Amino acid sequence: MKYRKVGRSGLKVSEISLGSWLTYGGTVESDIAKKCMATAIEHGVNFIDSAEIYARGEAEKVIAEFLAEETVKRKDLVISSKVFWPFSDDINRWGLSRKNITNAIEGTLERLNLDYIDIYYMHRYDYMTPVKETVEILDDLIRSGKVLYWGTSVWTAAQLERVNAVAKELHLYKPIVEQPLYNMLSRHIELEIMSVAKTHGMGLTVWSPLGQGMLTGKYNEGVPDGSRGSRSESIQKRLTPENLEKLKKLGELAKSLEITTSQLALAWILRKKEITSAIIGASKPEHVIENVKASDVTLSNDVLDQIEEILDNEPEWPLTYKPNYYYKEKMR
Repeated sequence: MKYRKVGRSGLKVSEISLGSWLTYGGTVESDIAKKCMATAIEHGVNFIDSAEIYARGEAEKVIAEFLAEETVKRKDLVISSKVFWPFSDDINRWGLSRKNITNAIEGTLERLNLDYIDIYYMHRYDYMTPVKETVEILDDLIRSGKVLYWGTSVWTAAQLERVNAVAKELHLYKPIVEQPLYNMLSRHIELEIMSVAKTHGMGLTVWSPLGQGMLTGKYNEGVPDGSRGSRSESIQKRLTPENLEKLKKLGELAKSLEITTSQLALAWILRKKEITSAIIGASKPEHVIENVKASDVTLSNDVLDQIEEILDNEPEWPLTYKPNYYYKEKMR
């Protein structure tokens, strides 16, 4: 396993990290989740990512159980969580206000059974709270020792520019990392976000690097019964004949290199030095073992050219970066 600095901070994390979205505390049994975490750490992963909204706090509880049972030292791990999405019916229990963040971090630390977390992500941009208010409470949390670093998740380039400007003007702690969607089929961060993050010394810890399983090859011959794709309309919509043809060609290329399609997709992401880490999901320990090997894969320029020819896709803005419907409801 190789490690990279998170932006211009002194923090270092593994190139492949483990996330708990849609799995831990939800669709994956706790014992299996713990085995995945143990396997990841055994193979050099030091970064575990979560969020209070993942399984309504249950993902954080599973991580806490793992930390309590294992001999791994908490100080050797980088553990993150996130805040933004509604966590209760309370009108103030969502967003990036001082009140919600104060309540949220207390809940996260309690569920994780920790005194602090390493990275605290703002899970979306909050159009209804002044950026100054958000930056000030995060600065307070860092100075209190409850949070070591903070970051953003799914923010636009303009929003990253704004928050860095505010933090600089007020002489407060700036975000060190952005967590965006990025994979072979979703390349929008190459437009502006990648360069803006680099300018401000922010790393990029990307989620869904395997396109929710599409870049593993599991859907090349159709959607297996019981798979995530069988339950996800978004995955089914993206399994177009054009994309399936690309996925099959990527599989053939990976086979010729004696690696898996997953390893090819992850190594392709890590080709960019702006990327700090690719956050994988894993429902089986063997998935972890396969994916961590991507850290040792270096793709030649010739192979990268072949991949570009196969993908034949220009980066474009996804709907994820448009104002959320939730705001429309709250602002009525």
